[in-house]
Amino acid sequence: MQALDTQTTIAVIGAGAMGSGIAQVAAQAGHKVYLHDQRDGAASAGRDGVAKQLQRRVDKGKMEQQAVDAIVGRIHPVSALSEVADSRMVIEAIIEDLEIKHSLLADLEELCGKKTILATNTSSISVTALGAKLRHPERLVGMHFFNPAPLMALVEVVKGLATDHSVAEIVHATATNWGKKPVFATSTPGFIVNRVARPFYAESLRLLQEGAADPATLDAIVREAGNFRMGPFELTDLIGHDVNYAVTNSVFNAYYQDARFLPSLIQKELVEAGRLGRKSGHGFYSYTEGSKRPEPDTEPSRLSDDTTLIVKGDLGPASALINRFRDAGLDIVERDGPGQL
Repeated sequence: MQALDTQTTIAVIGAGAMGSGIAQVAAQAGHKVYLHDQRDGAASAGRDGVAKQLQRRVDKGKMEQQAVDAIVGRIHPVSALSEVADSRMVIEAIIEDLEIKHSLLADLEELCGKKTILATNTSSISVTALGAKLRHPERLVGMHFFNPAPLMALVEVVKGLATDHSVAEIVHATATNWGKKPVFATSTPGFIVNRVARPFYAESLRLLQEGAADPATLDAIVREAGNFRMGPFELTDLIGHDVNYAVTNSVFNAYYQDARFLPSLIQKELVEAGRLGRKSGHGFYSYTEGSKRPEPDTEPSRLSDDTTLIVKGDLGPASALINRFRDAGLDIVERDGPGQL
């Protein structure tokens, strides 16, 4: 199935960090992009934010000014929803609320032509449920980007029960042309990534709530022992606690309140306090000017140069630790049987 031609117009509804990022991705691929937000001035601010981000690349010698001007010039803020009517595809990236999305998608169905693809950037709401009140749910498909959209390669192309297969294939091919790595997913709670990611956040938040360690220490453990680029508290600060908490609640309810997906009271308090992470200046960490990141609570090494580690029997999955101990300079003695230490 052919991707959408770059001569076609793309519309993005919602000019927050995600919506603006998606607009940038489409504009970089050569599309004219309408950017709409119901908040006065938000669409223009979103385009200005894209320009500011790209200008940094120019300043670092990684992009030409002419290229930046062309990309930004393809993004057109529009004040009325009706102005996106001639778009070939409309991607909604608004608040994660079923009823609000229902209302927007119904309006878009009335405004846009029959061939317009309606795509939702929802991270956890059922695409089947979103399409249930549409007259033509077959043209609704999930197109879930990850934050920051210009940098993250993965895009989940989510088919609801009524989604036409050809529509999903067009979106998949278009995402590929936009330099992304799309994967097909079915409309299950959390799709792929947000289903898998829930324990990453939930277990860490549970450890914090039980007083096992502070956020900086838990982040360091996950980065250094798990080889993740960011720990769970750094990552939720980046995503935004309002977004992360809403997705957790959505997945929790979609799985009939399965305790494995239980939302965190600590994160609930952050949301209620307006401490949403980087975008508000404070989350688990402070992002105000001059603030310093707390150091992890690290136990000093008590190993001497002549320390010997005796390994007795088969360690099973933990046997990979032996090589790490060797790399750390420990003398390893392996014994098979239950003999003397």
